[in-house]
Amino acid sequence: MNERTKQWGLLGVTIAIPVVLVAVWANAAQTRLEETASATKDVAIASVTDDSYCTPQLKAIIRRVAGACGLIEGGGGRGCQPMEAKKVAALSGDDFNALFKPLSKRAHIIQFDASKTELDPDAASTIEKAWSDQRGASFFFVVSRASTDGASEMNETLSRERARGVLTHLQSKFKDEDLKNQVGLLWLGEQYAQLGDEFCTWNRSRAGECTATEINRSAFVAWIDCAI
Repeated sequence: MNERTKQWGLLGVTIAIPVVLVAVWANAAQTRLEETASATKDVAIASVTDDSYCTPQLKAIIRRVAGACGLIEGGGGRGCQPMEAKKVAALSGDDFNALFKPLSKRAHIIQFDASKTELDPDAASTIEKAWSDQRGASFFFVVSRASTDGASEMNETLSRERARGVLTHLQSKFKDEDLKNQVGLLWLGEQYAQLGDEFCTWNRSRAGECTATEINRSAFVAWIDCAI
């Protein structure tokens, strides 16, 4: 090999080295980018679907309410009536209530006077506070009740109107076209899933003394993060 050939060979090697290094670096950078993107995606999904309260049982309840009787469609209210509650929940009343206990720090209980469906100022502000705590969730659950005082039919009506009262307030306050697709109503009357006085320790619209009778003149409201 003559001197000129050696020089050309050395020049070729000199050029090839940085080209190869750049290609290697670029490939490594692309791999790191893809891994980071994948990890970020996994974290985002986990933050929604792996919340501690998103049990299979709760997801089943929400799915049934959302699909069968909970979501508002076409601008009109549609919800589950008391006699349908057991079909929707497929659980005993105590089991149904127990599903929501992990939501104790996030849910709010809106209280009403006996035989009344009107929201007082504290109830209205509590509903607004609950609505503002969306955190990326897409489903707002409203579960209303009545105490066992009075006639059963009247209590069914009270329960239904309390749920609708929450919806009506949200609609009038926020005037959001998407709202009708986010709010699910379930009214339980007096016949199913009565709350015990332990729920008096939850976030309530009223302070002070609380009994089991008073806590059941109410509507439970909360955003649900579970992917259903």
